[in-house]
Amino acid sequence: MKMTGARILLECLKKEGVDTVFGYPGGTVINIYDELFSFKEIRHILPRHEQAGVHAADGFARATGRVGVAIATSGPGATNTVTGIATAYMDSIPLVVITGQVPTALIGNDAFQEVDIIGITRPCTKHNFLVKDVKDIATIMKKAFYIARSGRPGPVLVDLPKDVQIATAEFHYPDSIDLRSYKPTVEGHPKQIEKAVSMLMSAKKPVIYVGGGVVSGDASGELCGLARTLGIPVTTTLMGLGAFPEDDPLSLNLLGMHGTYYANMAVTHCDMLVAVGARFDDRVTGKIATFAPHAKIIHMDVDPSSIRKNVRVDLPIVGQVKDVLARMLKVVEENGDKAAEYRTSLGPWLAEIEGWKQKHPMSYKQSTSVIKPQHVIQKLRELSDSDAIVATDVGQHQMWTAQFFGFREPRTLLSSGGLGTMGYGLPAAMGAQAAFPKRQVMAICGDGGFQMNMQEIATLVQNRLPVKIVILNNNFLGMVRQWQELFFDKRYSQTCMELPIDFIKLAEAFGAAGFQATKPDEVESTIRKAFDTPGPVIMEFKIAREEKVLPMVPAGASLNEMVLNA
Repeated sequence: MKMTGARILLECLKKEGVDTVFGYPGGTVINIYDELFSFKEIRHILPRHEQAGVHAADGFARATGRVGVAIATSGPGATNTVTGIATAYMDSIPLVVITGQVPTALIGNDAFQEVDIIGITRPCTKHNFLVKDVKDIATIMKKAFYIARSGRPGPVLVDLPKDVQIATAEFHYPDSIDLRSYKPTVEGHPKQIEKAVSMLMSAKKPVIYVGGGVVSGDASGELCGLARTLGIPVTTTLMGLGAFPEDDPLSLNLLGMHGTYYANMAVTHCDMLVAVGARFDDRVTGKIATFAPHAKIIHMDVDPSSIRKNVRVDLPIVGQVKDVLARMLKVVEENGDKAAEYRTSLGPWLAEIEGWKQKHPMSYKQSTSVIKPQHVIQKLRELSDSDAIVATDVGQHQMWTAQFFGFREPRTLLSSGGLGTMGYGLPAAMGAQAAFPKRQVMAICGDGGFQMNMQEIATLVQNRLPVKIVILNNNFLGMVRQWQELFFDKRYSQTCMELPIDFIKLAEAFGAAGFQATKPDEVESTIRKAFDTPGPVIMEFKIAREEKVLPMVPAGASLNEMVLNA
């Protein structure tokens, strides 16, 4: 039976197991939306902005491990998706973004709402497609999903001209796809794996450094097995939080610019660093020349271009980290007695790390007069469900969350790591809640970032998505203000958000609930009240205005040159 291109597109999504899409209609996608009207197999969620729609698809993907899907019209609709696409690209999140385009005969003629979205997104997509023939839709969609989810995941854009949507063709969805120039390596080389185990078990001061690849590669179980079998301490990047339980005695918690003193010191003094699914970002390494100066480095990653990109590597292993870690663990377990002896031999190293933990634990000075944001984060952890999903915006609150929430499971922290996108938190939480309607989902925001996409409260209310929104309000663009305080003599240029906004009335205007805490003894009751209230809720905490995120490694400094108190 022949179908229109628009119907073929929806059938392709159905074949890929897509049950939820986030999209915004317009002239060049009106045919898709006409088909959606009677296509009940797919739930459509209408955001209030296309950027938020892509962030929601991103949050859906991070929380589930599935490919997120977003739809936008041509021109401004398409360009509004770019920040969301770039966010996903930097953090290796699988998305398929479908944009409408003017009819093929008008492409290049500066038609109404025409923009070269293929050219615009080429640097920030894993791949993109311009569909020119209705007969190619099924094959291209199969390729798009395969590319998005395989290897190092990432966003793929499919640009669909209006005339292609209207044209008809027979629908045949391929069972499989073969891309001659795209063959991701799945299995790590056996000899390299054996060599890695040998190197690792000869080290006296090893550290495992974990990135977001362990989360996206569903390799948390294998990581925990290897670390615990050998007794090796583990530190994570922001994107890797939750891959290794932070309440485990072997956890060093967060590494890098706002990481723990003991994680940064351990990496500085280790003699073996095993990097798993991490890319040695500048926020993690600090000054490259002095990063892990005494260590041999083993780097395993599914993306060969990430290896040796930023730091020297003594042993590279290309492959999916789940496979590589499983094979390493098997080799270790085959040498059971040696593994036990090795675990015992690390006693002095773990004792040295424990000394650093005791010397400078992750802490803050509590107050009886003003709300400390760290206290709010700790109370949120204490009072929330064990499997609660937390989405953050970007800024000080993001780092306080990373430092003090204590993530214990993968896919429970959704945060823009690579691009650092303000406005990400609320729509990402929206996407996660759409995926898991019965799980507790929180969006932790600053007052600045929240205002970038606060219109999505309407989407939450309309779709009965009970996200609990936490606003840590210091009436500042806090992270920039912190830098201005420490390095620019407190010249707070354009970082003071002087207009007082009544976020409680804002919540009520959208049909949500709102609660505010202005004193430390109101924090717990406010959180309890919000968690007990059905539907979306804003809880606003008026926090200490000039509170800083510490420790902090200044730009260009080494990891052991931390600002601990200021």
